[in-house]
Amino acid sequence: MTTHLELQLHGEADLIFSIAVARGVETAETLTMRAGSVELEPHEVIGRHGTRLHRLTAPAGPLTIDYSAEVTGQSAPAPVEELDVIEYRRPSRYCESDTLFATAKSEFAGVAGKDLLDAVSSWVGDRLIYVPGASQPTDGAVATMLARAGVCRDYAHLVVALLRALDVPARIASVYAPGLFPMDFHAVAEAHIEGAWRVVDATALAPRGSLLRIATGQDASGTAFLSQHGAAVDLRWMAVTAVVDDLPGDDLTQLVALR
Repeated sequence: MTTHLELQLHGEADLIFSIAVARGVETAETLTMRAGSVELEPHEVIGRHGTRLHRLTAPAGPLTIDYSAEVTGQSAPAPVEELDVIEYRRPSRYCESDTLFATAKSEFAGVAGKDLLDAVSSWVGDRLIYVPGASQPTDGAVATMLARAGVCRDYAHLVVALLRALDVPARIASVYAPGLFPMDFHAVAEAHIEGAWRVVDATALAPRGSLLRIATGQDASGTAFLSQHGAAVDLRWMAVTAVVDDLPGDDLTQLVALR
């Protein structure tokens, strides 16, 4: 897995990056951040669910970030905590499950368990068109449903909002996604059924078994690859790669846990 970012800072800024593989897997990695020719040293902050944030204060001017990771094996299935079951049934900024309550009840009445995950994923996949640039960073699930177009974060937000409207705990995960085209960071939903967290990806753009967790949150506000404070920051260039020795197929009849 690799990430290359080229930024231009318009003043001194507090930057928080979420690009490192989450805790839980054996990882050999490197992370370098350079302001011009000067190498900067971020410090790591550990968030919920093993999310690893790298924070630094950088001066005005160009900033280059390079991250690479080689992962061996798989992590254990994500633990299920009581707080998760409570928190991830609540509406959030980009997943307005309270607004979509009537729609969810009408479309998925009497459906539960894996059948519900399949039904919601298919419903979202059938109604949306994947169009890069079709959505705005502030668009939520309701705006996506009305526009009928978006990118992976929009698909995931709508899936999560519909599931929460049906009292199914659901959340967003940012991931590295071998097999994804065009290659980028990817966003998927996770739903809690049958005592475990299961991946739901209505885009079907990458095999679920190949996905590698970066960050986890209520919605995209908790999984953004970059947050900045104190100055404007322009993203001049970004390149992401994710490869695996043996790209698996994706048996849609099976429940899959993000590993």
